[in-house]
Parts: sequence; C-alpha cells; structure tokens
Amino acid sequence: MNTDPDVMHRVTELIDDAAHLRPSAGEYELAYHARVAIDRIKFAIRHVEQFGKPCDQMRDANLQLLDALEGLEAAERRFRARSCGIGRSRNGNGAERAA
Repeated sequence: MNTDPDVMHRVTELIDDAAHLRPSAGEYELAYHARVAIDRIKFAIRHVEQFGKPCDQMRDANLQLLDALEGLEAAERRFRARSCGIGRSRNGNGAERAA
C-alpha cells in the first residue's frame, strides 16, 4: 500500500488537534478545586468585610484575597472556554476560526 506522507502527516495532525480540544481528567479535577477555592475565598472576603476590624493589615489581607480570587476566576474562564471548545475549532484548512 502506497501512502502519501503529506496525507499521513495531515491525518496525524487532525488526530492530535482533536485530542487537545478538550481538557484532560486532571484539568477537570483542577478546575473543580479552583471552583471550591473561589467559593472559600469569597466567603473569607465577606467575613473580613463584615467582622474584621478596619486596619491596614485587614485591608492588605482583603487585597490579597481579592488578587487570588481574580487569578482563579481568570483561570476558570480559560478552562470553561477550552472545555466548551470556544475559539478552538478549526476549519478545513487548519486555520483557527473565531467562535
């Protein structure tokens, strides 16, 4: 059987692309733990604001919590976009297409 190397390369490329479209099981687990951390940080922020004595240290702690929250939420948005395939679909010639 005579196979064109370009065709084989393209088929292999398509299989690799399909395998990378969806997150792995480990990425889903990490996203779950990120979601739990987000909820716990939001809880801590509410309690700091409600029960914390207003002082520089509490403000600094709250800013640290907000910074961590923003980072986790950004990571979660990227995960959701990837898990839904947003912006990751390819057209027939292998070029990325906008979602």
